[in-house]
Amino acid sequence: MNAHPASSMPLFARVLPALLVAALLLFPTAALAQDTGTASAGPDRAAILAELDAYWAEVSRTVAEGDFEGYAATYHDDAVLVSGAGGVSYPITTALSGWKPDFDRTKQGDVSVSVSFQFTERLIGATTAHESGLFRYRMDAPDGDPIDATVHFEALLIKKDGRWLMLMERQMQPGSE
Repeated sequence: MNAHPASSMPLFARVLPALLVAALLLFPTAALAQDTGTASAGPDRAAILAELDAYWAEVSRTVAEGDFEGYAATYHDDAVLVSGAGGVSYPITTALSGWKPDFDRTKQGDVSVSVSFQFTERLIGATTAHESGLFRYRMDAPDGDPIDATVHFEALLIKKDGRWLMLMERQMQPGSE
């Protein structure tokens, strides 16, 4: 057997693995510094959260008013919907085409709809966000039973040209408030 004791290995061979691990651990910090535009100060969390709160308020407004075009504009063109219950993912354009009839009914006043959001985790950067929590969707129709669904969800957003856009929406299992 040609085993060499660690002490007989060249110094770089003993230190290189530790340096690689350290570099990998430091990478997220370097990426955050690049995202925020400063290496010493983090993003202004309060300002970013205010922008994201405004984004979610716009999502709620468009749903309540049946503003399909406004709602579609909250998504990136290449956004994806991941359905945990259905075990599938597909382009948001497919989901939007399925949701459009309910937007039309809302706009016409045939149904009353609302959606609200409650967050359990908000991981943010100056131009990226991953948000997790619950959304509550309610539809009241004069001719039927109301739909009241609370669902665990995750959203991945980017800020592009000064606007927050959702890249990925993952709807998971039903939840409770």
